[in-house]
Amino acid sequence: MVPSVVGAAGAGAVVPPEFVAGFPEVLAEISVSCRALSRSEREGRRALGEQAADAGYGLRDLTAVHLAVARRAWATLPGVAGARDAGELRTTGAAVLAALEAGIAALGEGHERAQRHAVQRAAAARRTFVDDLLYGRSDPGRIAEQAEGFGLRLADRHIVAVALAPQDETYDERHPLLRRVERELAGRFGDHDVLIAPKDGRLVCIAPTTQQPALDAFVKLASGHRVAVSRPHNGAAGVVRGYEEAINALDLAERLDLGQNVLNSADLLVFPVLLRDRAAMADLIRSVLGPLEHARGGAEPLLATISVYAAAGYVNAEAARRLDLSVRALSYRLERIAALTGFDPDDALQRYTLETAALGARLLDWPATRL
Repeated sequence: MVPSVVGAAGAGAVVPPEFVAGFPEVLAEISVSCRALSRSEREGRRALGEQAADAGYGLRDLTAVHLAVARRAWATLPGVAGARDAGELRTTGAAVLAALEAGIAALGEGHERAQRHAVQRAAAARRTFVDDLLYGRSDPGRIAEQAEGFGLRLADRHIVAVALAPQDETYDERHPLLRRVERELAGRFGDHDVLIAPKDGRLVCIAPTTQQPALDAFVKLASGHRVAVSRPHNGAAGVVRGYEEAINALDLAERLDLGQNVLNSADLLVFPVLLRDRAAMADLIRSVLGPLEHARGGAEPLLATISVYAAAGYVNAEAARRLDLSVRALSYRLERIAALTGFDPDDALQRYTLETAALGARLLDWPATRL
């Protein structure tokens, strides 16, 4: 949740006299001179509008009290009371109404300016908090205290979801998806204790495990491109760990060209294990797949065959369809793989070695990158 930019007064509150100060006197003088509201007078109304917004008074109430003051003062305005005929009264009335219109417009400008500044301050505070939280670089007590202002109780277990923006887009405070997600979640779940914020062009959702429906709704709304979801973890350190898991899942999905729009980091735990000993993985790739580079057309077509054959559950017809090959052509490729590597894709144990080496090749970008 984002802290409200409205102060304690709230809608319908009685606006104190100081926010109307000087306005009846200005109208009285203009009823005689029939001049326009001066620049300094308009700026004074803007300043009062800004002060009223900071004090928590709504623009509707502020406008209403100025109209009420003008209505009560109308009959006693010198230019109105002393009008000699209907024409003079119309001229005076037009000048007073124009001043009233300009004054209320200036009030609105000041009020909106204060609201914009409040929104900007809230966004800046959220950005700072999110940076401190996700990078774990703030005092735990301070970060826990700040978190409560954003609806997070860091003693709980949390899940972190990170959504990528579509190509050529980035998520920021002005992106329509952020407003849509916040509006949808607020409408469906009310005070949902879920923090949603842009970070490095992505959209981050931090939710307690007790708010799984809200997290699911976020994933559904943001999964137009790709979303990664972490495992549950405890405390502020757990949020940092969850964020890293989700970011790593997105990175793996990019490197492995995974087709899923929604990635669960728990499903990808094998990949960090494979990469933990990079030297051993590089040795496996060179030893098992290195001979494929001597094939006509290079290693890429045969490497793709290993990966697609595994993804198709080692069903020849399905693998051939995915590769846009005939079953006979697929069988020839499988024979070439067995002949060059010494590992048979149709042997249960040997196919595991081939598949693991092929996964490692995709993770390390082989053969494009020399190992």
